[in-house]
Amino acid sequence: MRYYELLQNPDQSFVKEQLNILLADDHPEVLEELRREADQVRQRWVGDAVHVRGIIEFSNYCIRSCHYCGLNRSNTRLQRYRIPPEEIVEIAREAVAMGFKTIVLQSGDDFYYTREMIADIVREIKATGAAVTLSVGERPAEDYRAWREAGADRYLLKFETSDPDLYKQLHPGTSLAIRLRCLRDLRELGYQVGSGFMIGLPGQTGEVLARDLLLLRSLEPEMAGIGPFIPHPATPLSRDPAGDVTLSLKVLALSRLLLPWAHLPATTALSSLEKDGRRLGLTGGANVVMPNITPPKYRRLYEIYPHKAEVKDSPHELYRATLELIRELGREVAGDPGHGLSAEKRSSLYKEESFYDRNQLYQ
Repeated sequence: MRYYELLQNPDQSFVKEQLNILLADDHPEVLEELRREADQVRQRWVGDAVHVRGIIEFSNYCIRSCHYCGLNRSNTRLQRYRIPPEEIVEIAREAVAMGFKTIVLQSGDDFYYTREMIADIVREIKATGAAVTLSVGERPAEDYRAWREAGADRYLLKFETSDPDLYKQLHPGTSLAIRLRCLRDLRELGYQVGSGFMIGLPGQTGEVLARDLLLLRSLEPEMAGIGPFIPHPATPLSRDPAGDVTLSLKVLALSRLLLPWAHLPATTALSSLEKDGRRLGLTGGANVVMPNITPPKYRRLYEIYPHKAEVKDSPHELYRATLELIRELGREVAGDPGHGLSAEKRSSLYKEESFYDRNQLYQ
């Protein structure tokens, strides 16, 4: 596995150079070899089971003005909604009864939902036996602590770009340093941390993309979300082109080779641009699928980007279609929540590979 060995080299300068070369190489055979190796690494490290996690998008209100997101507070054309806490819990209970082992609670940065409200929701969902992932943006460390104490297992907070100037340009009023501080807070509180970035953001060069991948590896996340940028007509980036599907598949494969232990989803953004996106993701390094279980009356309004996949189908229809795809690929549906690999398990798997000294890898 040539590319895997190259990218596990402890010399960061060498790895960055290889990433720049691979990202610039548009030969189809390179992509296919990367995808093939990523699939092999996925199988060895996290197995053939696919973790099916249900997303509840419970609010499309947001205090931020991110230039790529249709939920930004300046979008006055968007009909806003908030799902009441008791309804959120009921949606989660129905999903667990269907077979979901993890519930993902996602929203804009909406401080209407207080620390106590979200803690109560987490406790109610944890009582069903499901794992809980939160993705509700930048919050004070005290909020993160309260939700962890209430039972939240994971937190997803993408950094979107590793370039501080580009980050500031796309996220008025905040900074990459603040985002990274939040990620450190989450790690220190014992969350399984998810992060990631978009492919094809305006201003993102190959050099920036290589740094994105290196920053992602340095965070050692338990989960990484990689997907293409899709422009929204009610944002400052409305006239910019969408991220390239081929490049997105390449970066997904590279992410698996850099982060062999991580849970990588075949993202909704990928399947929104490419009808076989979920299949392509699962055959090129991904091992997680996250069907949208938000009731359709709300789901159509959670418009981060337009023409999002899975807007009209019922949660039951989406769940059945997901199971069918997994079986078509010869894979199995995971019977556990899919918590991150322990340090001991990672160490054991690394010891079985002799091409580099893993004790040096993150020094």
